[in-house]
Amino acid sequence: MKLSVLDQSPISKGQTAAEALQQTLQLAQYTEDLGYHRFWVAEHHNTNGLAGTSPEVLISRIASVTHSIRVGSGGILLPQYSPFKVAENFKTLEALFPGRIDLGMGRSPGGGKKTRLALTDGLEKPLSAFSRQVKQVHQFLHNDVPKGEDYFGVSARPLTNSLPQTWVLGLSELGARRAAVNSTGFTFGHFINPENEASALAAYRQNFKPSQHLTTPKVNVCIFAVCAETQDEAEELALSQDKWLLQVEKGLDTRIPSVQEVIDYQFSNDELQKLNDNRRRALIGTPHFVAEQLQELSESFQVDEFLIITNIFDFEAKKKSYRLLAEACKN
Repeated sequence: MKLSVLDQSPISKGQTAAEALQQTLQLAQYTEDLGYHRFWVAEHHNTNGLAGTSPEVLISRIASVTHSIRVGSGGILLPQYSPFKVAENFKTLEALFPGRIDLGMGRSPGGGKKTRLALTDGLEKPLSAFSRQVKQVHQFLHNDVPKGEDYFGVSARPLTNSLPQTWVLGLSELGARRAAVNSTGFTFGHFINPENEASALAAYRQNFKPSQHLTTPKVNVCIFAVCAETQDEAEELALSQDKWLLQVEKGLDTRIPSVQEVIDYQFSNDELQKLNDNRRRALIGTPHFVAEQLQELSESFQVDEFLIITNIFDFEAKKKSYRLLAEACKN
């Protein structure tokens, strides 16, 4: 079972965005030393609690301070951008760091209507074009735009001896089919909503079309996890992630609160129910417990790689969580 990382460069209360980005770099180096397979960063806009607004820039910096771990996006918000420019950005990254770059693409609008329009320079771009855009990204990556199409003769540079791996992020059968018909890997966002996991993974495998991009289906699952030496300690550390998720869903402050702030907070019955529901998106406990749960998910869904996301207040506890899990999965 492979372990990988998704890091959103979360900002804890009392911290600056610059400090959060430096912690992302430290975490990449730390998890590479622990044997993690890949390290992905996210793309979020117009939010005060997530510093990762430019994954291409951050990927380049992470790859420059690491040596072997794959580095990529989880994912580029493709509907807002030009497939040609995305292909050129990632071919440049591949030229700089050959054999290490992943291009993960998502269909998210990236924020509210104003934020999205700011990203598209005021153009109304339909989300329904996503599958076509993924196809065009591949055409530009491989420089094989068919004759007769609008962009025939346009070549994405630089020319490289290898190409990034491509992935599509999804939560449903529809999202899985978009990955399948475009011959990309498929990342299921268990950390967002685990509801359709079995059906989405089945749809991806059933509809997968082999191509020069990818000859066999390739799947990973992204999931929240918090590990500590005892169950009680893990539960306490996870309180900051619990309340952070609640704030994100309400459109409130998206900085991560301290554990003490959460302890002092008086939750309503509705909020407590939501916290309980959100725990389905996470594995929280001792390293043995979390590793055991991952193994069960691996066997149930035939998945051999998990992207671990840990959004807790204390960065040293976060690093320790990744270490404990890596050690448990090796045993």
